[in-house]
Amino acid sequence: MTAENSLRDPQQMAVLAAAIKEIELQPHQFTIMEVCGTHTMSIFRYGIKQLLPENMRLISGPGCPVCVTPAETIAQALAVARLPRLIFTSFGDMLRVPAAEDSLMLCRDEGADVRVVLSPLDALKIAADNPDRDVVFFAVGFETTAPTTAMTLKIARERKIGNFRIICAHKTMPQALRALLGAGHHSDALICPGHVAAITGANAFDFIASELHLPAAISGFEPVEIMTALLFLAKQLSAGEAKLVNAYPRAVRENGNATALVAMAEAFMPCDANWRGLGMIAESGLELTAEYADFDAIKFYQPSEAVVADNPGCCCGQVLRGEITPSECPLMGKICTPDSPQGACMVSSEGSCAAYYKYANR
Repeated sequence: MTAENSLRDPQQMAVLAAAIKEIELQPHQFTIMEVCGTHTMSIFRYGIKQLLPENMRLISGPGCPVCVTPAETIAQALAVARLPRLIFTSFGDMLRVPAAEDSLMLCRDEGADVRVVLSPLDALKIAADNPDRDVVFFAVGFETTAPTTAMTLKIARERKIGNFRIICAHKTMPQALRALLGAGHHSDALICPGHVAAITGANAFDFIASELHLPAAISGFEPVEIMTALLFLAKQLSAGEAKLVNAYPRAVRENGNATALVAMAEAFMPCDANWRGLGMIAESGLELTAEYADFDAIKFYQPSEAVVADNPGCCCGQVLRGEITPSECPLMGKICTPDSPQGACMVSSEGSCAAYYKYANR
């Protein structure tokens, strides 16, 4: 059996499910938030909720970077993308996120040169191949993708590629969790994002246990890894403990990835950032340092700030805060589908609504 297959082994899943059900939990319901959108997709895909005791409830959190990018940031991106002779590049999911009645996909359909790339390095190559045109990359993501953007900027500076810039919409996860949980959100335990922790290190999430007194487990994304993390959390909930457990040791170290952290510190510094559904959170975003300020597309082009309202019937913000499940949104599966998304949570491959729509009834 390969390592991947062992992490999807049905027999091992059954053993873990039985071990969780044997733990004596209080009769009231326990709510566990899985922070990362990749966890959400795996939980739905592998039917993990159906393996848990009835009083163990899983809810999604703000761990989808596409979903938490607010409409006003997308509006700024649209204004830049429509500039003449400019090539706008982005990850594919961002093209379909609505900003009022607009989107980057509609912008492209109208004639703007909007291209999908798999990494900022792809965007940098486009800039190098088109020296007579400006190229902008829409830099979205948490600590997982920010180091790649930072290294791309370093390469652009070293190679003196002066027609390359970014819209920096990177965000950092620990500050968002601190704000959400500190605001009185009712979660009894957390599954912390393994991708982010691989960069930041496990220590970045220690405050959940030490300060907020909640059990937390850093998990990988295969079903056995998620069930193992849930077993750790169930044991803590039963014992009334609050510890941080690294249940993803094959990828996460105590202090993280030193090379990635150094690259981020050179290119970025913390700034206040607006999150869809969570509002403005202090020092939860990243902006370019003075050394890299020339790469800031917003400061260079100075697009007008548009007031953009989301669909008032869309409950994406409440889903991101873990207040409701996607099925409780009145638009879900009716006018909001993957073919006609009314909110960001239905667009992204990591979005809770997209996961629910694809897997919940299967």
